[in-house]
Amino acid sequence: MPEGMPPMPEPERYTKIETFKGVEIETIYRKAKTPIDPALENRDAEGAGMNAMGMGVCPALNPRTYEAAPGVICEQDVAVTLRDGTKIYADIFRPDTDEKVPVLISWSFYGKRPGEGMSEWQIMGVAPGTVSKMAKFESPDPMYWCYQNYAVANVDPRGVGHSEGDVNCFGTQDARDGYDFVEWVAQQPWCNGNVGMSGNSAVAMSQWRIAAEQPPHLKCIAPWEGTSDIYRENMFEGGISAYMFNEFIVGSVTGEHGVDDMVAMAKRSPLMNEYWEDKIPDFSKINIPVYCTACWNHFHLRGAFQGFRKIKTRKKWMRAHREFEWPDGYDREHLAELKMFYDRYLKDIHNCWESTPRVRLEVQDAKEFLYAKDRPEDRFPLKRTEYKKLYLDAANNALSWEPVEAESSFRYDGNDGVANFDIRFDEDIEITGYMKLRLWVEADGNDDMDLFVNIQKLDTEGEWLPITVLGEKHPGAWGKMRVSHRALDEELSTKFQPVQSHKKEEKLAPGEIVPVDIEIVPHSRFWHAGQSLRVQVAGRYIREGWFEPLMWETLNKGDHIIHSGGQYDSYLQIPVIPPKYQDGDIKYGTTD
Repeated sequence: MPEGMPPMPEPERYTKIETFKGVEIETIYRKAKTPIDPALENRDAEGAGMNAMGMGVCPALNPRTYEAAPGVICEQDVAVTLRDGTKIYADIFRPDTDEKVPVLISWSFYGKRPGEGMSEWQIMGVAPGTVSKMAKFESPDPMYWCYQNYAVANVDPRGVGHSEGDVNCFGTQDARDGYDFVEWVAQQPWCNGNVGMSGNSAVAMSQWRIAAEQPPHLKCIAPWEGTSDIYRENMFEGGISAYMFNEFIVGSVTGEHGVDDMVAMAKRSPLMNEYWEDKIPDFSKINIPVYCTACWNHFHLRGAFQGFRKIKTRKKWMRAHREFEWPDGYDREHLAELKMFYDRYLKDIHNCWESTPRVRLEVQDAKEFLYAKDRPEDRFPLKRTEYKKLYLDAANNALSWEPVEAESSFRYDGNDGVANFDIRFDEDIEITGYMKLRLWVEADGNDDMDLFVNIQKLDTEGEWLPITVLGEKHPGAWGKMRVSHRALDEELSTKFQPVQSHKKEEKLAPGEIVPVDIEIVPHSRFWHAGQSLRVQVAGRYIREGWFEPLMWETLNKGDHIIHSGGQYDSYLQIPVIPPKYQDGDIKYGTTD
């Protein structure tokens, strides 16, 4: 539970039989937080603050049309009937004009209006007054887009607020409902028939899934920072459960019916099955223009790049940056650029959007400083990547370019110990792409191990040199592994990205030494000559003030032992990026 929040009471639960990928599964639902009258809410004079995270404010239905701002009309609590007869509600903001306009959809379970669900969260890093009170949480702001001649539809999907039915979290049912809404809104008399989607985090995650259903009038999407695989990236990263944060998310959904209880399902079904697979979009079916972003320092990072790499459309763009999703999403330069994207595909304005580089990367340096800003690339991973190995030397807590001959081991307490392995670079080096960590490990006093990995940069004096995000020190590029989940999915894994199958558990026998291949999230950073890279391994997530309320339920006992050298070829594989062109000692293309 996020610090300062009171514990939530145990929810009322029930089950029903549902079919996922042709398999019937008993699904657990919980009663959603009951909507309450905002008049009863204890809020400050301006209605701001963190209140909506725990109160579940949801005004009574009040269908009406009114002027929300000069030149902006709001159709409030518009009822839309889905293919199975379920009725959902939306607030639609549109410019007061006779001209037909395209519409941007915000689809998530956060609540369609300030005061509903989680939409009153403080948007950290965004200047006060930037986002209007008409904006749904993490969504396009009607007070910006309506004045650009776009409509914005803030939707309460199935089960959210006063919408009928039970909330389906990121599954096929939710995606099909989104299809129905896209096709309904495209037929409205004020709409030009072109529909887009916009928003970050959960509002981005829904875009992948709805686009995969291929609604004919959905012409483009912009999923900025969106998880692609709920199991691997959110609930069981590396196989390690993260119930607490997900309990907070699921427990915050406000509605009159039930919510797909992903936490209860995770406890009952901790291995990959059809229920979890149903929450992975079929990226091969996304064939419309896509503009996505990824933050190097946020937990949506893996999913954003997975989506970008796997979608089949050739009209796709990625911008990877160091900033947190909220200040990046509401930045004036990025909003203007996003408008160009929508103008091209929702208004058919030929504005040279296609000349935008397919991939743009901010290559991080230290703290808030960048080595390169928006460097153009053709693809990701980069074609000129040279994969090299840094071998662990447990005897000296070091890394080496050459294989280590002598066998050795390093032991640390599985709960509060840490193992660091460093190498000092004699030359400048850029690491951009996917790293992977091969470790030979042993558990002394337990039959399993939870491993948390950070890849860090040290200054010339050997001190940690972090990236700062919103003023906080980010722990570094990361990876996680529950050793009993070490089996890989051979179809999904590549030479640079090992992907766990999570289909079985393989417990450790006493004295057993096993290899594990740990996926490290994509990264882009520059090391100057004299600086060092550190591989940090522990049985817990190590952070110093990092603000996100992320916690994992570990099962460590006893000691962890890391083996290296000889037959135990523990190593970190790194994607080294050479200059685009070199003429003798002159290197070209190393910066922007």
